[in-house]
Amino acid sequence: MLSEIRHLVFDLDGTIYRGKTLFPYTLASLELLESCGITYTYLTNNSSISAKDYVQKIRRLGLRCQKENLYTSSLATIDFLRNNYPNVSSIYLLGTESLKTEFIEAGYHVFSDEESDEPDAVAVAFDTTLTYAKLCKTAWWVKQGKPYLATHPDIVCPTDLPTILVDCGAVCDCIASVTNRRPDRVCGKPDRLMIDGIVQKYGLKPNEIGMVGDRLYTDIEMARRAGIIGILVLSGEATQNDLEKIVQKPDFVFDTIFDLAREIKQTKRSLS
Repeated sequence: MLSEIRHLVFDLDGTIYRGKTLFPYTLASLELLESCGITYTYLTNNSSISAKDYVQKIRRLGLRCQKENLYTSSLATIDFLRNNYPNVSSIYLLGTESLKTEFIEAGYHVFSDEESDEPDAVAVAFDTTLTYAKLCKTAWWVKQGKPYLATHPDIVCPTDLPTILVDCGAVCDCIASVTNRRPDRVCGKPDRLMIDGIVQKYGLKPNEIGMVGDRLYTDIEMARRAGIIGILVLSGEATQNDLEKIVQKPDFVFDTIFDLAREIKQTKRSLS
C-alpha cells in the first residue's frame, strides 16, 4: 500500500508540530517524501485562525506553504454553507476576529454581539477569545432553531504549554447541555468532506492517498469514511494504549512522520 501512495494529507498539530514548536524531524521528513515524488496537503481542524493566517504561521515555522496547500475546517464549513444553505447571508459566529474576517471575505455578514437583528445561521468554531456573553448569545440563537454548524468535533487542542485548551467540541457539549441540541453538521474531520475535494483536485484513487494524523476519532476515522489509507502517528494525542481499545485499526502506525517517510522511501526503492 505504501508504494502506491502519490499524495499525503497531513494533520498539523500533533503531527507536523506541537503548539508553536516544529518537530525536529519535520523538515527532513517532507524532503524525503518530496524525493519520492510525493505531494502533500496540510489539513487541520483548528479553526482558531483563518487559512490566510495559518499559511503565515506555517511559514514562520520554516515550512513552505501556499493557500492551495492548506484546507481547514473553517473553509470546509464555508463550502458546506455555500452548497447547502444558499439563502444564508448572515452568521452569528462563535470564533476569533481572524476567523470572522475569513467569513466576511467569503461574502457573509458576521453579527457583532451588539446587533439585535436575527442571523440566518449559527456557526461555532475554536474560539480562543471566548467570553461568557458570547457563549450565552450563541446558545440563545441555537435555541431559536437557527441552522447550526460546528467547524469540528475536537474536545481539546494539543499544546506544548502547561494548560488544557478547551476546543470546539467541548463548547458544543456545553451548548447542548442548555439547549438539548447538537450541531446540524460538523464539517471538519472526521467528515469526509475534508478529503473529497483533495481527491478530486489531484485526480487520485483511494489507494493513492493517505491521511496522516495523531487522532483516532478524527484523522483515522475520516480516512475510514473516505475509503483512503489511514496512517496514525504517535507524536500527538493517540497512544499504543488507545490502539488496543479500538476494533477498527489504522492501516499503518508509526512513531513519527519521519518513520513513515523513511518506510515509504525504502519501499519505493525496493520496487524500483
